[in-house]
Amino acid sequence: MLKGAGRGFLHAALIGALVMLVSDIIAQHLLPTTQLPVGVVTGACGAIFLLWLLITSGRSGRVN
Repeated sequence: MLKGAGRGFLHAALIGALVMLVSDIIAQHLLPTTQLPVGVVTGACGAIFLLWLLITSGRSGRVN
């Protein structure tokens, strides 16, 4: 199943772990009086990335 995707799978797993770690740190320290759920921070970052993809694909007509 992962025979041809070894390197790509490893990179995706490491980047996913890094995104979750950074999101957790931001969620813990963003508001001094309370902690946000990690999903709120991750969802906000994902929404910004989705908007960026939509804006850039609108100019060229396709997503790279």
